Amino acid sequence: MSGHSKWATIKHKKGAADQKRGKLFAKLIRQVEVAAREGGGDPDMNPTLRTMFQKARDSSVPLDTIERAIKRGTGELEGVTYEQITYEGYAPGGVAMLIEVLTDNRNRTGSDVRSLFSKRGGAMAEPGAVAWQFARKGVVLVDRGADEDELMLAALDAGADDIVDDGEAWRVTTPPGELHAVRSALEAAGMVVESADLTMVAANLVPLPDTGTAKSVLGLIDALEELDDVQAVHANFDIPDAVLEEVGA
Repeated sequence: MSGHSKWATIKHKKGAADQKRGKLFAKLIRQVEVAAREGGGDPDMNPTLRTMFQKARDSSVPLDTIERAIKRGTGELEGVTYEQITYEGYAPGGVAMLIEVLTDNRNRTGSDVRSLFSKRGGAMAEPGAVAWQFARKGVVLVDRGADEDELMLAALDAGADDIVDDGEAWRVTTPPGELHAVRSALEAAGMVVESADLTMVAANLVPLPDTGTAKSVLGLIDALEELDDVQAVHANFDIPDAVLEEVGA
């Protein structure tokens, strides 16, 4: 089992009860707005919007708030135009990182990201230096109460690529275009879906066997995620369970 996946699962569960709900809502609403601007306001015709709509609802964003965000995206309501940028870099230990951003001020956001890399022992990389190590995938987390055989049958039949036991949950990986179909199939089979999202999955993971480096990497990720314009941070580290427990303590 991957220590990276376990950390991500634990972080998701913690985030569901996070008190910084206002910041989470703002990021989700921004993602909905941009998805509607780029692919139209009909979730049935816009898979990205459908995913972001469901992600916002999973996090208890009010329906009318989501609908207003869609209207801003399609131009029915006045709104801010956000630019999508992906920054690339390396964290301590040689860990590759992708930072996905939605911003209305490229200079401000770029400066904020560079500053955090510099302060926390990382380094920015040129475009393309890191991105080749990642692939866009759908990831569905399913409650551990689901039967493995039933889960595997339902998921693979719906188009999933892989099922992994993450300890905290079952992690189902799908092609980007099959995320909604797989989620729907699992829910129809009576399984509890904890989350479903599009993310960047690393082809290879960098082991972080010592606590100091692990803390540095996770600290940089947390600091980046605190930035209002940062929507997601992806990294290719693998922390052993024992080290992960030390870091958590």
